[in-house]
Amino acid sequence: MTSSLDLAALLCSRLCHDMLSPVGALNNGLELLADEKDPEMRQRCIDLLEQSAKTSANKLKFFRLAFGAAGGFGEMVSSEEAQQLLGALVDADERLQLEWAVTEAKLSKSAMKVMLNLAAIGLDTLVRGGTLAVGAETHDGMTEIAIRAAGPRVAFDDTIGQALEGALDESALSGRTAPAHMIRLLVKEMGGKVQYAKTDEALVMGAELPAPDLIG
Repeated sequence: MTSSLDLAALLCSRLCHDMLSPVGALNNGLELLADEKDPEMRQRCIDLLEQSAKTSANKLKFFRLAFGAAGGFGEMVSSEEAQQLLGALVDADERLQLEWAVTEAKLSKSAMKVMLNLAAIGLDTLVRGGTLAVGAETHDGMTEIAIRAAGPRVAFDDTIGQALEGALDESALSGRTAPAHMIRLLVKEMGGKVQYAKTDEALVMGAELPAPDLIG
């Protein structure tokens, strides 16, 4: 069975993988700026640095909430904050659009982690652009989360689906599948359920979790 330490290491690997591109762009921009004398080209280098720094900051803020313990443990988390963080990631690619349909002003931290990690999985499938729809509502004591990633030739790794279902051998876990495994563990711990369905045009994922006043 994968230990908490092993899972944390895999999630760190995923974070480092996602941060490599914007941080690498920062490094490249600094190298170019150091050698460039033309004012117009120097301004382009500065623009590159600003964009890369913004992307790095947005990703770190997102992963802090999706993977970490932002604000401590056990609190409710603002849905508006999550919308802003996810919106910043979507806005970085002009081919992507975000549709937000979260009716709750706040979600439990566990529900928020599940929602953001499912959304991140959805974003990863939209390699050719598309629309990410995020919804969540609480009724009858349950919080329901729905994510739909739709676009041309949605690219979804079957091993991520297996990790969501709990069908992936834990010895085969990687940084790529660790977030799905974490989702599965969180949902199982809370007595909820998670499921997904995929076509060539869309990936739909959903989770159902007990509302905070029913947990435990």
